Amino acid sequence: MVNNVHKYRKEAKMTQEEFASKCGVTRQTIISIEQGKYIASLPLALKMAQIFSVRVEDLFVLEDKEEVK
Repeated sequence: MVNNVHKYRKEAKMTQEEFASKCGVTRQTIISIEQGKYIASLPLALKMAQIFSVRVEDLFVLEDKEEVK
């Protein structure tokens, strides 16, 4: 899974600490998500998308192009 969290956070001129506080998680969680070491839960992904006023699909993109059945 590819994510654009870092890109949107930088565009919003937010620090990792500020973004973490808005999301209700730790800065370490944001670091792990941005580095692709951790995948955000659905509630957290929805919260992140809401903060940036984008769709979840804009933040998180599946790499696998296979058809979903």
